[in-house]
Amino acid sequence: MIVEQIWTANAYRNFNYLIACPDTGEALAVDPLDHRKCLAVARERGFEVTQILNTHEHGDHIGGNGPMVEATGAKILAHANAGGRIPNMDEGLGAGDVVRVGRTVELEALDTPGHTMSHVCLLSHTDTPALFCGDTLFNAGAGNCHNGGHPHELYQTFVRQLAKLPDATRIYPGHDYLENNLRFTLDREPGNARAAELLDGAGGHDPDHALVSNLALEKEINTFFRLENPIIIARLRETFPDLPGPLDPKTVFLKLRELRNRW
Repeated sequence: MIVEQIWTANAYRNFNYLIACPDTGEALAVDPLDHRKCLAVARERGFEVTQILNTHEHGDHIGGNGPMVEATGAKILAHANAGGRIPNMDEGLGAGDVVRVGRTVELEALDTPGHTMSHVCLLSHTDTPALFCGDTLFNAGAGNCHNGGHPHELYQTFVRQLAKLPDATRIYPGHDYLENNLRFTLDREPGNARAAELLDGAGGHDPDHALVSNLALEKEINTFFRLENPIIIARLRETFPDLPGPLDPKTVFLKLRELRNRW
């Protein structure tokens, strides 16, 4: 499996992806908002884009569909319940469905509600898994729930699905929010040495050659995976003095998401 991470350099800080079969050159475009860059990379690498996968229905993820289809004839795949919000969708996906690219690439659809209620992530069937996670999981962060999502569902997605993936799973998010997310981690857990180390290097962070983290690293630096950390819990009690005790992980997650909304 070949993965091309494409930095759009737009105001939303989107990443787009091409996932290609090395045997046939067939490729899947994930959330190809910047269709020009995606098509240019495909031409340069000799890929034939035959499918488009939208992780969810927001405009900064589906906005390039039309020109991509016009240029390539690719079919559009997305969550089965997103059809009414994604024009000209060809195939709806449910949990466990497999998206095949060429002869060698298999990507399993995960039903991952939270950011929206019609969100899918793709998990590769490779020796080292890769997760194309749209706006569900970011480096050191979690998606917001402002436009059609729900934080309770996002919590369930994190604890029932994402946290159970192999630690070696490589993380390919829909946006580059690394620096700000690390600052939030350190605001909630000032002694997090790994987050501080990464933030020290973030001044030279180049999204064109972005860090590709894995789940093990996320569990070190991502507050939304660190729900039983005593420092994080103590800091929440300082911020929300009326919280009951002891705090369960769901309450910690929801309060962290509430804080991140206005941080």
